[in-house]
Amino acid sequence: MPSEATQELRTIRRLATPVVTTQLGMMMLGVVDMLMLGHFSTEALSSAALARVWIMGTFIVVQGLLLGLDPFFSQAHGRRDTHALGLALQRGALLALLLSLPLSICWMWTGGFLSLTGAEADLVLQGGAYGMARVAGVPAFLLFVVLRGWLQGRGMMQPAMWCILGANLVNIVANWALVFGHLGFPALGVRGAGLATSLTQWGSLLTLATIVWVYRLDRGGWTGFCREALGGLGPILKQGLPIGMHLGIEVWAFQIATLMATPFGTEAIASHAIVLNLASISFMVPLGISIAVSARVGHLIGEGRRARAQTSAQVAMAMGVVVMIFFAGVLFFLRERLPVLYNANPRVLALTATLLPIAAAFQLFDGLQVVAAGVLRGMGRTAILPILHFVSFYGLGLPVAWWLAFRRGMGVEGVWWGLGLGLAVVSAALLIWLLRRGPGSHHFADHTPL
Repeated sequence: MPSEATQELRTIRRLATPVVTTQLGMMMLGVVDMLMLGHFSTEALSSAALARVWIMGTFIVVQGLLLGLDPFFSQAHGRRDTHALGLALQRGALLALLLSLPLSICWMWTGGFLSLTGAEADLVLQGGAYGMARVAGVPAFLLFVVLRGWLQGRGMMQPAMWCILGANLVNIVANWALVFGHLGFPALGVRGAGLATSLTQWGSLLTLATIVWVYRLDRGGWTGFCREALGGLGPILKQGLPIGMHLGIEVWAFQIATLMATPFGTEAIASHAIVLNLASISFMVPLGISIAVSARVGHLIGEGRRARAQTSAQVAMAMGVVVMIFFAGVLFFLRERLPVLYNANPRVLALTATLLPIAAAFQLFDGLQVVAAGVLRGMGRTAILPILHFVSFYGLGLPVAWWLAFRRGMGVEGVWWGLGLGLAVVSAALLIWLLRRGPGSHHFADHTPL
């Protein structure tokens, strides 16, 4: 009979495979923008990269608030509490709509933010246009996050995967038409890339909702609309706020790093953006494992099987380490070939090839910390996340990045070494915390699950 660890490995792999595919598919929406714009012009690539600093930096905080729903979905599913599942979905949808307004306002101000960074006027203008074009997709994207979380919290990982795979085909065609001016459309450049992504996000939401309706995936997770859903957002925000803070702290560390690259010129910004994009693609795999283990740990805690939840957490973290060692090798050995997909500027290609081995060096730490965060989400114990990330990145990583880049004259290379240091510290801290206070420890037993 297979050991518990082997059984958990198989379970998490089964849950994670479609989630990883979904995460890669969602990431590819932005990758397509970068690929298309990189071949449109270096300036278009740089302006979109700077705009995404603000767009992703604000979106990730809102997404974190919505991820506060994860333990409510997964633990209610473990208890077979259909009413609680339906209630959490309704409250999540309400929260998504409420958060759409401030997020839209933030994205409308993309150009204003870029002007504060000292970026060149043309980059500010084009980046602002990209941000405005992305506003149209905000409500759809947030509602999609909630609906996907509701399905995944119940162990249904496939629907979102197929939805996103189809969305990518639409996004490629839409980008090709709107960026370069095909199929009778004018060449809109960065604005076209933003409009294509917004259009795709609405298509994704409508497709996923249709799948739920046609295949009756609401069975066991929905008991109808109720007025009770209009209140009770407090517990969700209590869980989501630390996640939003944690994700915001981490993502803004990378966004600040992008701003640090600005004084080194357009080509340095483009190189930094390419490396960050490639590192983000590899990050989607452990992020998918993180989402899967969050659901799995939540299910096991809801069933009262805390020791098994601890085994699941350890197996998932080992999986994250293994896959990121593989991706480290990919980034290192293909450092000359991968950048060509994005741009043809020789200086951009040379600098990117120099930065990729540095990014490869911290892949293991990045994978470990994101899976550990997923375990904490499944436990409903998220308060420690923003504290550890803030100390690691803002107390150590970013100051070292600034010192290496500007005082030691290492430029963008120094920025990436600083980021790697921050990731190493936070991953070590989370590993130690989970070994002492994980779901199988007596510390967690002293608290009541959600």
